[in-house]
Amino acid sequence: MSQFFMKDPNAVLDYQVNWAAWLGTDTISASSWTVPTGLTKDSDTKTTTITTIWLSGGTANTEYHVANKITTAGGRTEERTFVVRVENL
Repeated sequence: MSQFFMKDPNAVLDYQVNWAAWLGTDTISASSWTVPTGLTKDSDTKTTTITTIWLSGGTANTEYHVANKITTAGGRTEERTFVVRVENL
């Protein structure tokens, strides 16, 4: 099941995916994000086990599905998706 987050249209917030349990002893070598139209990716970062994206914008009363795909040093790939629900908070 996807994670679910609430966000105000005027907020600029960071969202993280912690891959540590899935990775085991492997590490993240690359990370890419898919952000739907309506949300804005302000920036993103990664460590060897955690990916972070900063998002702004969005239309009130709208749900957005944001996906993070990683490639590991060991050559594995995986993707996780979370939902950002934009509401006037």
